[in-house]
Amino acid sequence: MKKYYYPTSAELLETLKRPEKNSDDLENLVKEIFDDLKAKGDIALKNYSKKFDNVELTNIKVTEEEFNVAKSNVSADLKEAIQIAASNIVKFHEAQKEEVLKIETMPGVICWRKSVGIEKVGLYIPGGTAPLFSTVLMLGIPAVLAGCKRIVLCTPSDKNGNINPAILYTAQLIGITDVYKVGGIQAIAAMSYGTKSIPKVYKIFGPGNQYVTAAKQFAQQVGIAIDMPAGPSELMVVSDEYSNAAFVASDLLSQAEHGEDSQVVLISTSKVFVEEVEKEVFKQLEFLPRREIAIKALENSAAIVVQQVEILSIINEYGPEHLILTTKFNEELIEGVVNAGSVFIGEYTPESAGDYASGTNHTLPTNGYSKQYSGVSLDSYVKKITYQNISKEGIKNIGKTIEIMAEAEGLFAHKNAVTLRLNDLL
Repeated sequence: MKKYYYPTSAELLETLKRPEKNSDDLENLVKEIFDDLKAKGDIALKNYSKKFDNVELTNIKVTEEEFNVAKSNVSADLKEAIQIAASNIVKFHEAQKEEVLKIETMPGVICWRKSVGIEKVGLYIPGGTAPLFSTVLMLGIPAVLAGCKRIVLCTPSDKNGNINPAILYTAQLIGITDVYKVGGIQAIAAMSYGTKSIPKVYKIFGPGNQYVTAAKQFAQQVGIAIDMPAGPSELMVVSDEYSNAAFVASDLLSQAEHGEDSQVVLISTSKVFVEEVEKEVFKQLEFLPRREIAIKALENSAAIVVQQVEILSIINEYGPEHLILTTKFNEELIEGVVNAGSVFIGEYTPESAGDYASGTNHTLPTNGYSKQYSGVSLDSYVKKITYQNISKEGIKNIGKTIEIMAEAEGLFAHKNAVTLRLNDLL
C-alpha cells in the first residue's frame, strides 16, 4: 500500500483514483461477442466457453443428477452455515415488502401502488478464482421473495464442465433450478438475446470482473435492464489511534484477496496507527492462500493520514462500496455518510459479515456509483405499478382542474376526455 500523510485536496483526488482499464478495446470485444451470440446462439456460446474457459460443453444446462451429486459433495458443516445465512438474508429482505396503501387524494379519487415481480431475471454468479456461492443467496433470495416467475442463473464451469458443488447446492436450496454452465461476456449476451438453451431475461443481476461489467453495460444498449454497473470490489476503512490494527489489516486483506483489480483504502487520523496496520498486513499476508492476488490488489491501494474534519468529505467523494467505521467518533460519521454501498460500524463488525451471513445484501455499487445507486434489495426485483379509481363524485371534483391544465398545454383531446364525462353527469 502506498502511504500519504496529510495530502492536499489535489493530491487526495489523485490518490483515490480507481485502477484504470482500456475501455475502448473492452467495448469492441463485448460488441463482437454480443453480435456473434445473437447470430449463432448456442454454437457461439460453446465456442466462447472453449476459447475463454477451456471447456468443451456437452450440456449447457445443469441436470437434476448434477444437482444431486453436488448436494452429496457439500459437507454437513457448510450446508448448515449456508442455511443459517439464508435464514438471515430471508428475514432482512422479507421485511422490505411493502403493503398496498390506498390514498384518497380528494373525495372520489383513489390512488395506490403495487409491487409486481419482474417476470424473467438473470443472475450472474462469478465462479473463477473464487466460486461465490454466497452470491447465489444474495441474488436468488430476493428474486424468489419478489415472485419473479423465471429465474435464470449463469455461472462458469471448471475445465471438466462441472460447477462448484456449493453453488449448485445453494441454488437448489432456495428453489432455483434453471442453472447454466456459462460465464463471462458470453453469459451476459446469452441472457440478453436468448439462445436455444438459455432464455432471454428482462433484467440481469450480479457482480463480476471488468469483462462482465462491460457486458452488463452493453446489455442496457440492447434493451436489458441491469442492477448496477458493479465492478471490482473495494473497501474503505476509517480508523483512529484507538482502532485495532490487526482487525483493520484483516479487513483490508479480506477485500484485497477478491481480485488483482480490487482496491482498499485506509483513512486514519494517526500516522503511528497506519504504520502498525502495515506491519499487520505483512504478517497476515504470509498465511493467505490467495497471497499473490492480495499483493497485486494492494498495489492499487493506499493508506492516508488526514485530519478528522476532512474524513466525511473524503468518504462521500470516494463513495466506497464497503465502508468500515472503527473510531471513537463513529456516531458523528454515520449521520454524515451519504455515499456508500454498505456501512459496517465498530470493531466487531467485519465486512465479511455482510458478505456472507448478517442478512444485508453484498451486491453493491462500486467505482463511485454509490453516489447514484443502491445495493441490491427486494426493490431491485419488482416494478411499482400505480392504479387509480375515480368515481362520479371524483370526476366532478377533479374534472375542472384537468380541463384547465389540458387546455393550457394545447391538448384538447385530453380536455375532451374529461368534458364528455362531466357532461354525461349533468
